[in-house]
Amino acid sequence: MRNFAYVRGTSIESAAAAHSQTDGSAYLAGGTTLLDLMKLDVMRPKAVVDIHKLPLARIEVLDDGRVSVGAMVTNTELARHEVIRTNYPVLSEALLSGATTQLRNKATTGGNVMQRVRCGYFRDGISPCNKREPGSGCAAIDGHNRNVHAVLGTSTQCIAAHPSDMCVAMTAIGATARVTGPRGSREIAFSDFHLLPGDTPWKEHALEKDEIVTHIVLDRPMQASRSSYLKLRDRASYQFALASSAVILSVNGGRINDVRIALGGVATKPWRATEAEAVLRGQPPSAALFAAAAQRAFQAARPYSQNGFKVPLGQQAIVRNLSNLTA
Repeated sequence: MRNFAYVRGTSIESAAAAHSQTDGSAYLAGGTTLLDLMKLDVMRPKAVVDIHKLPLARIEVLDDGRVSVGAMVTNTELARHEVIRTNYPVLSEALLSGATTQLRNKATTGGNVMQRVRCGYFRDGISPCNKREPGSGCAAIDGHNRNVHAVLGTSTQCIAAHPSDMCVAMTAIGATARVTGPRGSREIAFSDFHLLPGDTPWKEHALEKDEIVTHIVLDRPMQASRSSYLKLRDRASYQFALASSAVILSVNGGRINDVRIALGGVATKPWRATEAEAVLRGQPPSAALFAAAAQRAFQAARPYSQNGFKVPLGQQAIVRNLSNLTA
């Protein structure tokens, strides 16, 4: 691990200012990703801004029915909170499906939103990786790309899958990221927060250098809905998704009144399957309908040498979830 300056943020404004004053600085919240990557010499911050004492650890129901989640709320607190378990069970399920109890006790909402990819070529520190070293190439495209690589939203520059379970559920729910910087506060639609790799895979989010995520605000829950998070992986615990789906569904009068589907493990960002949703809305639930929706969700998929199985697996993550919710 390399030497770095340490700054403790005493306020949101001072933390953002300290972060912007040094090129290559990093925020320290729970540290569950940052410290790993610093030890691997993948991230080399010249300054670390400690934000774990900032007043951002509350979950509040807003006057308009939305729910504000502070960036320093831990994954455990968020998953176990009564409002989340009651109104957003898909989010609680997603959080509890990830990592270990010990990690969830430390990992934060803001850190989860900002976490880096799990591609082995990104983390080994020596292989060509455009995220780590822009312009060096992407070793995964012609290399080992089975587990944590995407078939949706990829580019010739990067095919690493986004790793978060929490963000998949938030994408299905609908949310807004509140960020603060020297120019004041602003809101970013959660669906726009994470960026596709395109030609600039090192730009992973819409946050400016001098801004900090302070809250994630969840949309009001879908009325009269059921929801579920289904995570498919090589083993049942402590592993990242090969494919996952977060589904929120409302059925009225024997027809699907509203539906939201988001996918994980198969895309370079938390993936909202809007085309699949369009197939389902207004239709009576059936196995044939679910299969058609799942096929539509992956119509733009681009499999690579070892991860082509993620297309049918991701389709099954949709079909099984819809089937369970309408049984």
